[in-house]
Amino acid sequence: MSYPPSDKAAVLTRIREALRLPARVPHQDSHAPSFPALPGKEEIGRWLPAVGAGYEERVALFARQAAALKADFVRLPALDAVPSHLAALAQAEGWPADGIASHPGEHSASLVEKAGFRPFLALPGYDRAKLESCAASVTACEALIAQTGSVLVTTRESGGRALTILPPHHIVVATRDQLVPDLPAAFARLRQAYGGTFPSMISFITGPSRTGDIERILVLGAHGPKKLTILFVG
Repeated sequence: MSYPPSDKAAVLTRIREALRLPARVPHQDSHAPSFPALPGKEEIGRWLPAVGAGYEERVALFARQAAALKADFVRLPALDAVPSHLAALAQAEGWPADGIASHPGEHSASLVEKAGFRPFLALPGYDRAKLESCAASVTACEALIAQTGSVLVTTRESGGRALTILPPHHIVVATRDQLVPDLPAAFARLRQAYGGTFPSMISFITGPSRTGDIERILVLGAHGPKKLTILFVG
């Protein structure tokens, strides 16, 4: 595309005028605005919901948040009580003997086996169609967050990415020491466990999967499990 001589001369004149002015060095503007320092954790905490002064208050808070989110929170006295509770859930919902997905671990597949079932293990190379056909999944977790009623899961501690998403009923086994007050404490727990090498997926599960897009009606199980059960041990 060619321009008339007069237009070309005008464009070149503007370029020459612009080149006479020295360019500002990036990030060295003496007139750049200054920003106040970020508030500390104590100051931020004043604006966040209270998390309870003691441990039992935080357990009660998590239980209330879970109930509000339509998740089932069950407190069990010891790990030995988990298999019988899993067996009761399986009987009530009609899970087949080989229809429970899990991953290796003391707080996952071992408990499914003690309940009398053959867990489908989500190991590398597993059959994804088989996982999707499972009625439930049993996994461990990284932490429970009292402030939000959320379950923190990762690829390393919860058997990969799909195990907490595909089966319609997700059962999480958590222990007493995994309850933390808030999100900063949950991330601190991750840093302590993994240092600078975080898992490839970090997810906060806050109740069953849901959507309210259609006529503003709440529908559970829209993009993941329709039911979430948290078995809290200790």
